[in-house]
Amino acid sequence: MHRQGMTRLLFAACATMALAGAAQAMEMQSDEQLMKALSTAAPQHVLEHATILNMDHGGKMRVVREGSNGWTCMDPGGAPMCADKPAMEWAQAWQSHGPAPEKLGFIYMLNGDTGASNTDPYAKGETADNNWVKTGAHVMIVGSEAKSMIDGYPHAAKADPAKPYVMWPGTPYEHLMLPVATAGGPPLAGTSAPAK
Repeated sequence: MHRQGMTRLLFAACATMALAGAAQAMEMQSDEQLMKALSTAAPQHVLEHATILNMDHGGKMRVVREGSNGWTCMDPGGAPMCADKPAMEWAQAWQSHGPAPEKLGFIYMLNGDTGASNTDPYAKGETADNNWVKTGAHVMIVGSEAKSMIDGYPHAAKADPAKPYVMWPGTPYEHLMLPVATAGGPPLAGTSAPAK
């Protein structure tokens, strides 16, 4: 895909990723605030050469820095993340109700998220019956190539965010949510803190 087409795809995907619960909390950030929020969202080697996107005053994504490693980082409403190209294509497919790409994508969200429905990919807020779940530090494996990997993981509507689970089970956009422990962060449920 040529550069201009990929840039349009990235803008569309980034803008639409914000709709998954995080949109409620979306507010303008300076580029400096954004970079601080992103500083712990993914490994440093990903951030150093990633394309960085920020929301402008009109609500559109703009490039803060053009990257060279195929990753795109942004903070849609308090949920800083970095996604590879296949994950960005998956996000675009999800938002446009298109078929999930026949690819395997990866997303870092090492600061956690602000919550999303585990059963409705298009829910914009928590309701009594949409199985809202907030997940701490995690990574996501997305795209239709992930389907064979997720068979062995819980597909329950009411997910336990301290353990791996499938988000949006039974939809074309089901994906694997993998909680991770981060340096200096709390231990995962069922584990103990490392000895000092």
